[in-house]
Amino acid sequence: MDKRDNLSVVIHKKEDLRVEQTELPTEPGPYEVQLASNTVGICGSDVHFWKDGCIDKWVINEPIVTGHESSATVIKVGPNVKNLKVGDRVSVEPGVGCMSCQVCKDGFYNLCPDVLFHAVPPTGGSLRRYYNHSSAFCHKLPDNMSYAEGALMEPLAVAVYACKRAGITEGSGQKVMVTGAGPVGLLTAMAAKALGAQDVCILDINENRLKFAQQMGIAKTLLINMKLDTEALATEVVDLLGGSPTITLECSGAESSLNLAIYVTQDGGNVVMVGLNHRKVTVFLSSAACREVNLLGIKRYRHSFPLAIYLVSSGKLDVKPLITHTYRIEEAVQAFETASSQTSGAIKVQIECFERP
Repeated sequence: MDKRDNLSVVIHKKEDLRVEQTELPTEPGPYEVQLASNTVGICGSDVHFWKDGCIDKWVINEPIVTGHESSATVIKVGPNVKNLKVGDRVSVEPGVGCMSCQVCKDGFYNLCPDVLFHAVPPTGGSLRRYYNHSSAFCHKLPDNMSYAEGALMEPLAVAVYACKRAGITEGSGQKVMVTGAGPVGLLTAMAAKALGAQDVCILDINENRLKFAQQMGIAKTLLINMKLDTEALATEVVDLLGGSPTITLECSGAESSLNLAIYVTQDGGNVVMVGLNHRKVTVFLSSAACREVNLLGIKRYRHSFPLAIYLVSSGKLDVKPLITHTYRIEEAVQAFETASSQTSGAIKVQIECFERP
């Protein structure tokens, strides 16, 4: 009889988060592995599902295990798995396409209409001790990377993919503006620098976040004065960068930041919309159209975990300082309260899920 403890973090409904036992996974399928979860980060979307019970069209109608920023150890492999073995340490890519539709066959699995993504209804997440996952979406961690770093590869993959979509390349002399200094914004600014942008600046309304960005190597920061209009803010950005940004990575999701991005980005430049906006926003489309500013969206990431892992394992990017709080899975409610607090000073809160002797 299997006596393992599958303690899990479950959202039952709006503002109802519980730590409780769930069923152990079945034997892994032919191309699946069974994972013993180690570390899981709390994302803003996890907090939104907890606080609001929904995000856009995804509504929690029945209890669901949360969590999708994960590292784990392989403890069982399906009969057809070739890329992993028992004992491998992995970073878990949480979105699995059907791999049969034309979108998936063309390589755009993140856009699959039937994608299953951890902790997005109806798919359960990874904030539990044991679960099964597609072996193709488990990425081996080098020996010099910790489980905590491995769990950060999911948000770093967002940043890497945004930089790839933007066209950031080494030696191009690109000036990059990042709006929003939350975890994804910080990682995006760091990734832009690591991938070869000549100058990177980051903007936010929170002075402490900007001080943290400077500690992470982003020297050029700008505290947004909400009383200034878009034109005045744009002037400050140009002065800071020594010219208009070639590329803007909008990570805040704020309508005003998107408009600033369109307004200040140089003619023919790229604006990548990373942060989640409301379904309807009022933006300077005519300005973008007349100046051939390219508005590019992203949906999570694709083919980005290997590069994210390389940037960290090679020493080009240090993500460890972003981890400000670590809790045991039994303390998950407190962890979520810390992650959602405006006064906790949290950047990235992580939860350790493994069973202790």
